[in-house]
Amino acid sequence: MSDEPVLRVLGRVSSPLTDRSQAPCQGDEGGPEAVVTLEPDLAPAVRDLAVGQEVLLITWLDRADRSVLRVHPRDDPQAPETGIFATRSPDRPNPLGLHQVRVLAVEGTELRVSDLEAIDGTPVVDIKPVLGPVGERCHDPGGGASP
Repeated sequence: MSDEPVLRVLGRVSSPLTDRSQAPCQGDEGGPEAVVTLEPDLAPAVRDLAVGQEVLLITWLDRADRSVLRVHPRDDPQAPETGIFATRSPDRPNPLGLHQVRVLAVEGTELRVSDLEAIDGTPVVDIKPVLGPVGERCHDPGGGASP
């Protein structure tokens, strides 16, 4: 068994955003609706996603500069340079994107979502539900996750 992580691309984003310069810094700052198309074998994993549900879409920002360690936040040259881990910049050593979106429709392995600032073709590597209050989660807080 290797100690190196291996990511599987689960699907891709289809978005009207085709260039990084078009994308807002965060989805709630004008991110458009987009479609996430997952691989057909993932249909069982999509089954319980519900319209209206908030999810975290995790993407691989494949056009990021992985050598960047400091940035001017929000591309503002007047802002002091800041270490990359204190920012949400897409340029970073491991360019994982984290996007909180609302599920607008589920059709097979296609999800239509709101407020997604990822650009067209961005690989999707995971989807996780946004957690609500402890009593509303689908697990036993004292006994671990339930199936």
